Amino acid sequence: MSEPREPGFDCVLRAWQAHEGELLGFLAHHASDADAAQDLLQEVFVKALRQGGGFCALDNPRAWLFQVARNALIDAGRLQRPIVELPDDLAAPPTDERAPVDDLDACIARKLPLLGPEDRDIVQRCDLDGLTVRAYAEAAGLSLPAAKARLLRARKRLRDALVEHCGVRFDPDGSVCCHAGPDGG
Repeated sequence: MSEPREPGFDCVLRAWQAHEGELLGFLAHHASDADAAQDLLQEVFVKALRQGGGFCALDNPRAWLFQVARNALIDAGRLQRPIVELPDDLAAPPTDERAPVDDLDACIARKLPLLGPEDRDIVQRCDLDGLTVRAYAEAAGLSLPAAKARLLRARKRLRDALVEHCGVRFDPDGSVCCHAGPDGG
């Protein structure tokens, strides 16, 4: 008397016999070594068996097997990320240093109120409070292009004020590289 088989076992077995060699070749080509490819192949087989009767309902068992194999390769790759041990005497980065652009907060706080009300409002709401330009445009009754133009002009005026009064300078990429301080001196 034979033991009863799990539902779908015969479907899995037929698909496995038809595609095992092809799957192993695929995994061997992409895995780090032959042993890893064999391990991944066993993983794919176990996952197919776990599908049970659902495996029989697949329209394309070969495609399913290859998708599971690709996912297994991706998962294995994530686990193989190199781990670099850091020395115990590694100095922590200084915590009191801020990027030059971050040190502009005091100057911005003093110069923003000096902008016109429309400039001040759009810079405050879009750049500092995080409101989208689209949401600002809707709230202010403006078209999106008009709001974008207003924000661009307001940023330019604020930039000019920061250059003039805070001694802001830019690197060749246009990023803030340094400034003279909150009073420009």
